[in-house]
Amino acid sequence: MDVTSADGTTIVFDQSGTGPAVILVTGGFSDRSHPIWAGIAAALAPNFTVFNYDRRGRGDSGDTLPYAMEREIEDLAAVLEAAGSDAAVFGGSSGGALALQAAASGLAMGKLAVFEPPYIVGDARSPIAPNFEAELADLIAEDRRGDVVARFMVEAAEVPESMLGEMRESPFWAGMEAVAHTLVYEAAVVGPSSALPADRLASIKVPTLVLAGGNSAPWMQKAGEAVAEVVPNAEYQVIEGQAHDASPEILAAPLAKFFAK
Repeated sequence: MDVTSADGTTIVFDQSGTGPAVILVTGGFSDRSHPIWAGIAAALAPNFTVFNYDRRGRGDSGDTLPYAMEREIEDLAAVLEAAGSDAAVFGGSSGGALALQAAASGLAMGKLAVFEPPYIVGDARSPIAPNFEAELADLIAEDRRGDVVARFMVEAAEVPESMLGEMRESPFWAGMEAVAHTLVYEAAVVGPSSALPADRLASIKVPTLVLAGGNSAPWMQKAGEAVAEVVPNAEYQVIEGQAHDASPEILAAPLAKFFAK
């Protein structure tokens, strides 16, 4: 199934299950077929109607240029129109940052849940260069897609450089290069230096659940705590035994409880 965004871009989604609507907003390197996101959709489907969509530039969705975060908010708005304005929204990682930005823009939704939006709070971890987005865009313009993935993995995901050689030889590297251009989009969504946009998030009015894994990096947990502190009517919950690649079934449990309230 698909919808048309405000700029004419086709956004493709899978719809499954029955019950109140929930929209899934994927994170970096992911589309709706990713095992984690397909798994979350399957785990929620017995009690919810799940809309699992491909963000622009990945999967089967289109990618009208030039990119701007506002276009992605319009994409989510188009899916919300199909699902109903009272639909709940769940975003993971940079998809969580996008969902927060959409809520802050006033986009109507019933409830909002996010998992580990990758903001850097204070000196919780090494900073990301303020011109990170522009530097990734320059590499894409030079068709250096592998270098984009490598730069993103080292600087944003904190993967040791010593691991890059082995990663480049892995069977999943080609798929990562295929969506390398969307890493520029992720950098735009999270913002310069990945700093917490506290003033903007303070305008969110929708009930919000912020989740983090108990085994995740401390800076990710600190980011979750900070988001919950600045978003009005937000609650923070740690899922013990989970990390950034959380089990879909375990992650779905607090989501289902929150969305069913």
